[in-house]
Amino acid sequence: MSVNQTLHVTAVPAFNDNYLWLIHDQQYALVVDPGDATPIIEALDSRQLELVAILLTHHHADHVGGVSELLSRWKVPVYGPAAENIANVTHRLSENDSITFAQPDVTLRVLDVPGHTAGHIAYVEHDQHWLFCGDTLFAGGCGRLFEGTAEQMTHSLAKFAALPDDFKVFCAHEYTVSNLRFAVAVEPDNVVLIERLKQALAARERGISTVPSLLGLEKQTNPFLRYRQSSIIKTLQHEGRLSQSEPVAAFAALREWKNSFR
Repeated sequence: MSVNQTLHVTAVPAFNDNYLWLIHDQQYALVVDPGDATPIIEALDSRQLELVAILLTHHHADHVGGVSELLSRWKVPVYGPAAENIANVTHRLSENDSITFAQPDVTLRVLDVPGHTAGHIAYVEHDQHWLFCGDTLFAGGCGRLFEGTAEQMTHSLAKFAALPDDFKVFCAHEYTVSNLRFAVAVEPDNVVLIERLKQALAARERGISTVPSLLGLEKQTNPFLRYRQSSIIKTLQHEGRLSQSEPVAAFAALREWKNSFR
């Protein structure tokens, strides 16, 4: 493995809590999930970057809403999920497809990760150990099941869990504090989780982003990667949310609980 030291990832905040991502070499850039064109244009112009491609993970407006405006300024290819009908996509991608760029010098492999939407994909950069997971995995949480099933989502998250612990998770929202508060309710004796929540609260009080996170930390603290843990199953049963210990049922119970958790 050779790590390209000239490659960088820059977060571009948008809306209330979105992160749009620029992958760049300080001259050429890819943008991941540009839900809003304006902050992307500002980021590209301020850094004197030339846009060479647009990468989409799924069809939701806060991930694709800026594509048309970007294309009016840069005539670039648009990559997106083969299983979703997204306007302006020129290259439709599925599991194990790879896309390679010369500038910036980067290769991304595609994973099919349905659950949040029916055709959601993720992009993996194996040399840099980067994961661009859209709304499938969050720091401390996972996406709602708008179109997919709990079984699909567990399979999707298992693909992420199989990656090495030092992978950086570039998720698309700043949901970390609320996710970790739920996680503590689910697993109150997890000391790593409790410390993570404390650090996340301190970071947000200072206006510091909590993402990217490390995949190893997600495996230690994210209940949606830990739904098979006996402590989590016991909590679900104690709360009257689970009458069995079957893993997918436990995951579904967790996701349903999170949907209404305050």
